Amino acid sequence: MLILTRKAGQNLVIGDSITVKILEIKGDAVKIGIAAPKEVAVNREEVYEAIRQANRAAALSHDELPRLPVPKK
Repeated sequence: MLILTRKAGQNLVIGDSITVKILEIKGDAVKIGIAAPKEVAVNREEVYEAIRQANRAAALSHDELPRLPVPKK
């Protein structure tokens, strides 16, 4: 993990196409802006986890899975 100290107005660059800008710092809150290509998903962690859990639940849903024949012994 890379740990950095940044001031308001400073940027981080990730790879060739993602820029994270520190917009504002108030107390213990930091406001950031993220510029990334449209094909790169950018979510807050709690939204990402909700999406992941919904996808997992949909993939495991027995009602939507095709019935496969069980081989006879």
